[in-house]
Amino acid sequence: MTSRKLVIILGPTAVGKTDYSIETALRYDSPIISCDSRQIYKEMTIGTAVPSAEQLSAVQHYFIHSHTVKDLYTAGKYELEALELINRLFDEGHETLVMAGGSGFYIDALVNGLDDFPSADLQLRGELMDRLKNEGVESLRMELKALDPESYATIDIANGQRVVRALEVCLMTGKPFSSFKTSSKKKRDFEVEKIGLTRPRDVLYDRIDRRVIQMVDEGLVEEVRGLQQYKDLAALQTVGYKEIFDWFDGNLESLDRAVELIQRNTRRYAKRQLSYWGRDKEIKWMEL
Repeated sequence: MTSRKLVIILGPTAVGKTDYSIETALRYDSPIISCDSRQIYKEMTIGTAVPSAEQLSAVQHYFIHSHTVKDLYTAGKYELEALELINRLFDEGHETLVMAGGSGFYIDALVNGLDDFPSADLQLRGELMDRLKNEGVESLRMELKALDPESYATIDIANGQRVVRALEVCLMTGKPFSSFKTSSKKKRDFEVEKIGLTRPRDVLYDRIDRRVIQMVDEGLVEEVRGLQQYKDLAALQTVGYKEIFDWFDGNLESLDRAVELIQRNTRRYAKRQLSYWGRDKEIKWMEL
C-alpha cells in the first residue's frame, strides 16, 4: 500500500477552509494545493475570498492567481495540471499533501478522473455563450433543467460556463450531460482522505452575510469596475461579480440591492455545495 496520501479539505463557501487547511498543512509540512475554480484567476481577489497575504506567506499555495480570466480554464485542465503537480511533490519527498477548496467538480476530476465527454462543438458553444450574454443564465438553466434534471440538481447552476457546457453536450448528443459521468474511477497512485467542514446552517449563513459586507468594505466594487472589459467572459459569470455588473448596467436599483443578492446567491451556492457532496460517502464530516 502506498504511503503517499492526499488530504482534501472541502466544504461550503465561508465555512473556514482556509484557516483549517493552513493548520493541517503546517502539521504535515505540506504546501496547499488550492481547488477553487475562481481563486485560480489572478484578476479576481476580493470577490473570490483569496487567502490574505499573511495566510499565503504562512504556507506555500498552488493554483492561487495562477491563470488569467482571458483563457478558458476547465476541470479537465485542472485534473491534468494538479495531478502533475501532486506527483512531482510526492517525488520530491512529501508523504502527505493537503488540498483545499470548494469546487466539487474539480475535486471529483482530480480524485476520480473525468469521463470521456464529447469534444466541444465550438459553433454551438459560441451560440450558447451569445445567449448567455444576451438572455442571462436563467434561460439556459431552464432549458438544462428540462433536458437533464440530474445535472441541473448537481452542477453549479450559478456558473454560466458550467451551464453552457452541460447544455452544449445535451444539444450536441441528444443525451443528458449526466449520462456521460458513468465510467469507472481512474486509478491514482496515492491514498485520498476527504475531510468535509460544516457549521450549523444559521452560523454558516451569518458568516456568508458578514463576509460579503467585508468584501464590499475591502473594495469589491472597485475590483469589479476594473474588470468591466472582461464581464462577458465565462470566469466572470459568477456570484459576487455578476450582481455588481448588473448594478453598473442599471439592472439593479442600488448597491445595497446588489449586496443583498450576493448574500442570497452565496447562501444558495453553499446549499448546493452541501447537496453535491451529500452523495459522497468517502467524506468524513467535521463540524467547526
